[in-house]
Amino acid sequence: MTTALLPPRVYGTWPGGLPFLSVGSGPPLVYLAGITPNHEPPQGSGRRFQARQLMLFAASRRVWWVNRRPGLNPDATMADIAADYARAMLLRFDEQVDVIGQSTGGSVALQLAADHPAVVKRLVVVSAAHRLSEEGRDAQLRVADNVLDGRPRAASAEAMRMLAAGPRSRPLLSGLGWLIGPTFLAHATSDLITTIRAEDAFELRDRLADIVAPTLVIGGERDAFYSAELFRQTADGIPRGRLALYEGRGHLATTMDPRFVPDVLSFLDPPDPEDQPARWAAPGAGRDDISY
Repeated sequence: MTTALLPPRVYGTWPGGLPFLSVGSGPPLVYLAGITPNHEPPQGSGRRFQARQLMLFAASRRVWWVNRRPGLNPDATMADIAADYARAMLLRFDEQVDVIGQSTGGSVALQLAADHPAVVKRLVVVSAAHRLSEEGRDAQLRVADNVLDGRPRAASAEAMRMLAAGPRSRPLLSGLGWLIGPTFLAHATSDLITTIRAEDAFELRDRLADIVAPTLVIGGERDAFYSAELFRQTADGIPRGRLALYEGRGHLATTMDPRFVPDVLSFLDPPDPEDQPARWAAPGAGRDDISY
């Protein structure tokens, strides 16, 4: 019996102290992390979990999962965080690279593409939009308050509740969050609070037209942190923006959808024009958006 060899994992820090985990080979694909309890290099089960996410794209790409740097200024904005990434990417790569940003990482990715177009070739924004919904903002601020007040179970329960696609699954995910809260938030630092506050103030709708990179926005129709309308506004506001909206999916289930990886890969590595599916037609030549 033979066992397939897995691509080696490489981890460390980028210039400026941004922790990274890399896997695969091929053209670079930078994956901006969602919100995390701290900005330290991932360890143990956390590293394995992140590596499994990257493996979805590692067959044809060298994927770089990159978190925000530890020790953020407490007053840091999304623009400040995006500038950290831009400086590190300019030192690490000698050309524009493709970028995926998920959840909070998607907010950073939008800011990065608007402020630093020289570093972004193509952009995929997953479960993120030009701002959080009001429910999303309120939930994240409650998470921050609970962390500061020493209530990790309540903080984790609130965060997990928002990942659900509707009222039926919310109690289950909230209960799971309550159970894992002390472990999940055991090493939370002030960087978690700083990132939440930066995202609370984040609003990029008036800057979307500055994003020149071809952009795919992927969202779940029932994402409580955002909404179908916010995803549409974001894709519509970007000159070369497209939308893939997954019906019935919440924040958690979007990347688990079987259409997610094919949609990302066909956008990042489109087929030749004569073989290109209609849903990836150029603006004005056919459908730009996908609704499932």
